[in-house]
Amino acid sequence: MRTVRTPHASLLSLVAVGLAGATACAAAAQQDTRTVETDAGRTVVEPLASGLVHPWGMALLPDGRLLVTERAGRLRVWSADAGLSEPVAGIPEVWANGQGGLLDVALAPDFETSRLVYLSYARPGPDGGAATALGRARFEDDRLTGFERIFTEEPWIEGPNHFGGRIVFTDRGTLFLTLGERFQFDPAQDTTNHLGTVVHLQMDGSIPQDNPFVGGAGADAIWSYGHRNIEAAALHPETGELWIAEMGPRGGDELNQPQAGRNYGWPLVSWGRHYDGRDIPDPPTRPELADAAVHWTPVISPSGMAFYRGDAFPAWEGSALIGGLTAEGLVRVTIDGDAATEVERIALGARIRDVEVASDGTLYVLTDQEDGDLWRLAPARGAEAGAGR
Repeated sequence: MRTVRTPHASLLSLVAVGLAGATACAAAAQQDTRTVETDAGRTVVEPLASGLVHPWGMALLPDGRLLVTERAGRLRVWSADAGLSEPVAGIPEVWANGQGGLLDVALAPDFETSRLVYLSYARPGPDGGAATALGRARFEDDRLTGFERIFTEEPWIEGPNHFGGRIVFTDRGTLFLTLGERFQFDPAQDTTNHLGTVVHLQMDGSIPQDNPFVGGAGADAIWSYGHRNIEAAALHPETGELWIAEMGPRGGDELNQPQAGRNYGWPLVSWGRHYDGRDIPDPPTRPELADAAVHWTPVISPSGMAFYRGDAFPAWEGSALIGGLTAEGLVRVTIDGDAATEVERIALGARIRDVEVASDGTLYVLTDQEDGDLWRLAPARGAEAGAGR
């Protein structure tokens, strides 16, 4: 539900519209609730909100509400009581074209005291190009204040593709930001720029001194390189290691565990082909380049990723749940050390952009559409467990 303000609307009119919209949203959610079969049993898919314009990222607030980004450059707050808020004030200017715009949102690990929220976004450049950037601001009274940009990818690039943008905090007071190669191919092999890399930063955007290229020939912020477009990333809850899922070309999506200083091969090798049909050497032909833990052909188009920890779906405990745009659902992967195996597809019938585990173990997912949705996945109870609809 979204309330549209008009210049002459009275407060009472806005309240009336909001209440009517909330009632309509609740009725629609009741009508559209359905169940799907999963390895964890029959699962309810409950619509919570609609009307989001290509929602991209979300973060769970301590009070149970959600922050949700829209690629067009808006940040919303969703709550069970009030639905979707008006756009939050204080967002930086974004370059909202093609795959660019407002991307991920993440709460600082010390959010309850610092109130800091981190945002990744496509930043407009001085000469018409754009670059993936990272900034932070305080979230108080449902608005952002004191926005500070702490990192900008180099160089500026024209074109609407491959911004990456996932933010992952480590357990040692640093963060990872994933970056696409902006559809430029060869620069992903050049460590003097940030294209096609994972960068590793201090919380204020400064460079950790143990980064692999500090003081050398590469860009100091780079953690790993040779990536194509990374829109799914999460920290393993037991090992503390970063895992990413990145989009291949025609075929060859990959799940990787990026290690400091390693080269993941793009565009020298791939399990896919170029869009024009030209072959790309397979990764085993270049054993000095890191190969994927899992690769997918046909593609799943991974976006959004979370490791499941919770009581609602015991069968999923410890699994990585990866959003699939082309797969139109969640791809569940089990990980044992460096080995990973796909074990399940959770079919949801829509392009899934992001996934988040709620405090009660249920899941939130975002659908990537012009009229995008927020859904909750929960175990079926009672009559729902016996029959789907």
